[in-house]
Amino acid sequence: MSVLKKATAAAAGSLFLMGAVAGPSQAADNTTLNDGLVSVTVGDITVKDAVDVNVAASVAATLCDVADIGSIAVLGEAVDATGSEETVCDTATGPVRIENNK
Repeated sequence: MSVLKKATAAAAGSLFLMGAVAGPSQAADNTTLNDGLVSVTVGDITVKDAVDVNVAASVAATLCDVADIGSIAVLGEAVDATGSEETVCDTATGPVRIENNK
């Protein structure tokens, strides 16, 4: 094998390895959609992180003194599907929000 071919193979291998290492770190910043998990926050404090949508709905309903957990669960499913965040209610300590887990 010529020196040029060896150098080219080494350079290509190095670029491949750099891409393999850089890939996961970029993917870690992405939001996870449709995994059935969301987070509940009050103000800037996370109360429950990456929990089932139904658990999050129950926690938010308790914090907001709301009896209809079903509508909050539907809201949580929409948050999980879109990656958005929704405010369930406002309390003295801050808004109670359902956010997508990361």
